[in-house]
Amino acid sequence: MVRGLLLTPTMKNLRPFYLLVITQTLSLIGSRMTSIAVGIRVTLETGQAAPLLLVAFFNELPPMLLGSAAGVLIDRWPRKWVMVLADAGQAVGSLLLLASFLSGAFQLWHLYAVSLMQGVFAMFQAPAQDAVTTVLVNDAQRDRANALKQMSFPLAGVIAPAVTGLLYPLIQISGIIAIDMLTFVIAVGVVARMRIPQPPASTENQQAAGGFWRELRGGLAYLWERRALLWLVLYFTIINFLLNGPLGLNIPYLLRITGSETQTGLILTAESLGALAGGAAIVMRGGRRRMHIILPSFLLTGAMFILYGTSRTPLLLAVSLFLLLFTLPLTWGLYTSLLQVKTPADMQGRMFSLTGQLGFAASTTSFLLTGPLVDNVIEPATSAPGLGIGALLVGVGVVILILTAIMFTLKSVRDIEMTLPDYGE
Repeated sequence: MVRGLLLTPTMKNLRPFYLLVITQTLSLIGSRMTSIAVGIRVTLETGQAAPLLLVAFFNELPPMLLGSAAGVLIDRWPRKWVMVLADAGQAVGSLLLLASFLSGAFQLWHLYAVSLMQGVFAMFQAPAQDAVTTVLVNDAQRDRANALKQMSFPLAGVIAPAVTGLLYPLIQISGIIAIDMLTFVIAVGVVARMRIPQPPASTENQQAAGGFWRELRGGLAYLWERRALLWLVLYFTIINFLLNGPLGLNIPYLLRITGSETQTGLILTAESLGALAGGAAIVMRGGRRRMHIILPSFLLTGAMFILYGTSRTPLLLAVSLFLLLFTLPLTWGLYTSLLQVKTPADMQGRMFSLTGQLGFAASTTSFLLTGPLVDNVIEPATSAPGLGIGALLVGVGVVILILTAIMFTLKSVRDIEMTLPDYGE
């Protein structure tokens, strides 16, 4: 095995990273506001849910099909300008959507086309940002950095609905999109002015250098030759499949169990608070190995799925959902840090694009299978509303517990932080 470059303990100035996270979070809030506003407008006009599902499908289609190929380009191009291009491309999509609404000629296919276009640019954004984190933050600070990034999603989930609900009656969808575009402009301006160094050349990347397809195969070969890392990536991919569809049933499940829109809303608030707390908990890792937190956390995830699926009181539902969501940013943040430290910096575009592509494939498949399974098979077979979804949640929890127990038996995975070399600047 080729030895990597050992990370130095030198502490970096985190100001550029903090500035990047703040502006990207602001842009994410703007994007979520547009998504909510579009959902309101489309639902009021059509009375159907299918168009919104198609929006999500078209947005996720590019990274699901072409994510690994995008990773090659991320590793080839200056990552600073990849991020600028990704933000600017999505802003153009919002501008086109704004023009469609202002002209009074809006049609659903306009929304689908913009979603597809923005999906193309978005498939560059997240992998590039994860790879940039490596050159801006060293390993001693990286868990905290990834925790902040993980917290931006639930934070946007708390802020965007409230702000959109207040502003939509006053400025309508055009005003919301205009705010979204302003956040894009701020994000692009900040990244364009930042100094983001390119990663140093690694032996592994030089061995894979050449044409596009050779570099693509080189990224796949890197993972294939490190089986413990491969098993970990596949494990997270399966977990992704198990999580997304069932958690997408939260609203119908809670409404059927509680019979109250108010209680459902309060319980879902506990979900967002749990995600925020989970991101914050990463800083408490101390000197413990990441795998010593990741695997026990997924045992808690499995147990909370079982409790969530069998609970019938608002308090237990809220507690189980809080703890369930608490583990997710914690595990995914540490997983991201682990990939960053075990992959040469100049190959991380391919690594994060590949893991992202697997994640999108898993989540999309989960959404497509879960809905029909619940509506046509599981719920009709039960005697009371919500019992079928509850049974599905319990089953998911059991499978997560079994998979995690299997991962505990694989010494190469448990000890991955000791057996694979660390990479850095």
